[in-house]
Amino acid sequence: MKSRDEISAGGVVYRRDGDRIDVLICKDAGYHKWVLPKGLVNSGEAFEQTAAREVEEEVGVKGQVVAPLGEERYVYTARDVRVFKKVYYYLLEYVSGSEADHDHEMEEVRWVPIDEAVDLLGYKGAKDVLARAKALLTPGEA
Repeated sequence: MKSRDEISAGGVVYRRDGDRIDVLICKDAGYHKWVLPKGLVNSGEAFEQTAAREVEEEVGVKGQVVAPLGEERYVYTARDVRVFKKVYYYLLEYVSGSEADHDHEMEEVRWVPIDEAVDLLGYKGAKDVLARAKALLTPGEA
């Protein structure tokens, strides 16, 4: 089987309302699971730039990169090609925009409390990334 490497970047966008922390999650229109926004890194683009761009394109909001959240690695098969995927994630603070302006790749985008988001996400890797974001946002609770 042929194989290839693929590098993406994405983010956890958050906003605070008093003690409450909400994050943006999105339901992928293709496989109907809740995920974090991410996309392919363009040639010459820094991972932080990709994360901010993909967040804006996929979920309709602008975010300011605050901190790296590490990476996620997984393997999948598409059209008889094994893809070795690496995704670099960043924590982004909400700046402006509306989740109603999300693109066609997402069936739904919504703000949810961070603990609820962990339960909704469809993949363990995304749950782990969100747990790292929560540890940064609530250092006394982790």
